[in-house]
Amino acid sequence: MFALCPLIGFRFAPRIRDLADKRLYVPGKSNQWPALESMIGRSLNVKLIEQAFDEIRRLAASIKQGTVTASLILRKLSSYPRQNSLALALRELGRIERTLFMLQWLRDPALRRRVTAGLNNGESRNALARAVFLNRLGEIRDRSFENQRYRASGLNLVVAAITLWNTAYLDRAVKALREDRPVEDQLLQHLSPLPWDHTHLTGDYHWHANKRVAKGGFRPLRQRKTQPTES
Repeated sequence: MFALCPLIGFRFAPRIRDLADKRLYVPGKSNQWPALESMIGRSLNVKLIEQAFDEIRRLAASIKQGTVTASLILRKLSSYPRQNSLALALRELGRIERTLFMLQWLRDPALRRRVTAGLNNGESRNALARAVFLNRLGEIRDRSFENQRYRASGLNLVVAAITLWNTAYLDRAVKALREDRPVEDQLLQHLSPLPWDHTHLTGDYHWHANKRVAKGGFRPLRQRKTQPTES
C-alpha cells in the first residue's frame, strides 16, 4: 500500500497503532544516523527497486487506467513466493514510503490530527451503516451476487440520504446561529453529518398527508431550551 499509493496519485496516511514496534529503513548502515539508530531496522536494498522499477511503473499504470484492480494485484503479489522480484521491489519501495511517513508523523502534530479526524469520520460512517443494517445483524446472507449488490446499494442509499438530510439541516442551523451571534468558519470543519441519534431507525412510522413537507421546504429547526435565570 505504501509503495503503490504514491504511484497512482494517492497518499496512504494510516494511523499506525503499533508505531513503537515499527522500524525505519535507511540506505547504508544505521550508524550514519546516530540520532535514529535505535529506531532503524534493516538497510534498504535499492538495487531491487532500480532493477524492477519499469515493472513497478507498468503495474501502477495498469491500476490507474483500470486495466486491473488494485485488490487483485495485491492478492496475487501476496501469494507469490519470496523470490518474485516485483514483490520484493515493492516491499523495499514501501519501506521507503513508510519510513518517510513515520518520520513526518513523529514531527508533525497537525498531520496526526488530520489523519485521526479522517479515520474517525470513516469509522463514524461505518458505525452508521451498521446501525442502519440491523435487520440481519449486519450480515449479507443473499447467495447471488446480484442480490448482494442490490442490498449493499440499498444500504449505501439510506446512509447517503441520512447524511444529506443532516448536511442540509446543519447548514440551516449554522445560518440560524449566525443571525444571533458570529460563528467562525474554522469551527465548521469539526462538524460531521454522520450522527444518527436523532434518526428513528426502528419502530412504527406514521405518515400524515396533512403534515408533509412541501417540495423544496424544510421542517422547522428545534429551538434550544434555555434555563430560566434567577434574579
